[in-house]
Amino acid sequence: MEKRRVVCPNCDSINAVPVNRPAEAAKCGRCHAKLFQGTPAEVDAARLERHIANSDIPVVVDFWAPWCGPCRAMAPIFAQAAKTIEPRARFAKVNVDENPEAARRYGVQGIPALLAFSEGKVAARQAGLTDANTLHGWVERLGVCSNPG
Repeated sequence: MEKRRVVCPNCDSINAVPVNRPAEAAKCGRCHAKLFQGTPAEVDAARLERHIANSDIPVVVDFWAPWCGPCRAMAPIFAQAAKTIEPRARFAKVNVDENPEAARRYGVQGIPALLAFSEGKVAARQAGLTDANTLHGWVERLGVCSNPG
């Protein structure tokens, strides 16, 4: 049976999810939380690396800061994308004030900055505030929106 690795947004355990079962119903083998909660996971630098390195699904990351007006405007758009696109991709948020090393590592020079990771590498970047249709189209071009969950 083919399986896909998915990192739990709650406890960061790596789970093997059968591809022929509904991913929306998948639960973590360790903490029993839903693997896909329809909301972006708030992660620090270490958790981000764990998700990127151990996910067989793309990880879409919003690098943001609480003082940033465009970041605050981007938050509900990003949350809605998580709600509609998961489980075909993991959505995560990284506060750059609390995790400057993560921003440096991935060359984030301005916020909000969206980065998509696939197979552990940066697959795409989007700088600045964007609307829901643009964000969805950007993620779709990564090839995740048309794939079954």
